[in-house]
Amino acid sequence: MSAPPEVVFERRGAGPTLVLLHGIGHHSGAWLPILDRLAEAHDVIAVDLPGFGRSPMPAGGLPADMQALAAGVAGLFAAFGLHRPHVAGNSLGGAIALELAALGAVASATALSPAGFCTARELRWALTVLALHRNAARLPEPVLRRLFAAPALRTLAMGMILSRPNRMTLDAALADARALREARAFRAVARAGRGYAYAGTPTVPVTVAWGTRDRILPYRQAALARARLPTARHLDLPGCGHVPMHDDPELVTSVILGTTGARAA
Repeated sequence: MSAPPEVVFERRGAGPTLVLLHGIGHHSGAWLPILDRLAEAHDVIAVDLPGFGRSPMPAGGLPADMQALAAGVAGLFAAFGLHRPHVAGNSLGGAIALELAALGAVASATALSPAGFCTARELRWALTVLALHRNAARLPEPVLRRLFAAPALRTLAMGMILSRPNRMTLDAALADARALREARAFRAVARAGRGYAYAGTPTVPVTVAWGTRDRILPYRQAALARARLPTARHLDLPGCGHVPMHDDPELVTSVILGTTGARAA
């Protein structure tokens, strides 16, 4: 199967297709801790969303709202030659996954700490924290390398995003910093998300899972997700932060496979 030339992706495994969608300022490398685990049961495609990671900005610019962003991702499915794949997303990617579930464009959706269930004040907080991290990521790479190499300093630098930052490798930490620094779509997507609140009605199996130590989109937002999505499966991710794939890879893998109905080899 071919893919649109403007989208960079990592593909592994065989079986029903599962597409992985990262958060704002992140990249497909966010899924590396669980990619091989998922590939035991699925044909896994982890994409760099347009304007993030190594994917360039779309020639016509980015869509102006979250629903249009989701429609654009559905268009990527067609370019990949996919029909209703499973999807899992984190943060921004979680919101897109839920929008795709409401469109009926996927076979199932797993949303990890998804956007769309916070107050305007909470959204401002999340974007401010991420913008500050983005500014810090502009430090010279030798400085970042020394910072991330020291466990105490790494905890200080990444403790808002991960609950267990020292489980991340040095190379992964540096790759995340580069992705955040070079995220060309960051501001445009942040503008598109202002005032966004998820209001869809999924027509496929959905799981919403929230890290109990999420400091970007705090765990209390899970209560609103339960109220708005009463037919979904809702799970806690004990001890996990905003990007739980690094904090507890085995748990997150089991949550996703529980949604898709697959079983790892």
